[in-house]
Amino acid sequence: MNPVAHGAREIRIHDERGAFRVLYVTKVRDVVLVLHCFSKKSEKTAFADLSLARQRYRAALAQYAQEAKR
Repeated sequence: MNPVAHGAREIRIHDERGAFRVLYVTKVRDVVLVLHCFSKKSEKTAFADLSLARQRYRAALAQYAQEAKR
């Protein structure tokens, strides 16, 4: 999941209701950041889903940078 962030990973879940994804990253401090969870409706991951995960990743990094300044 490099389009989201370096080190981002994806969990793929398939069941009788459909396909689901969880995008997360573990390379930030000692936490697991769950960036986005969604159901898949097509073969390709939608740009909006990738964009939202990327935005949340950047927001988390900015928050950690602010906390480090305190």
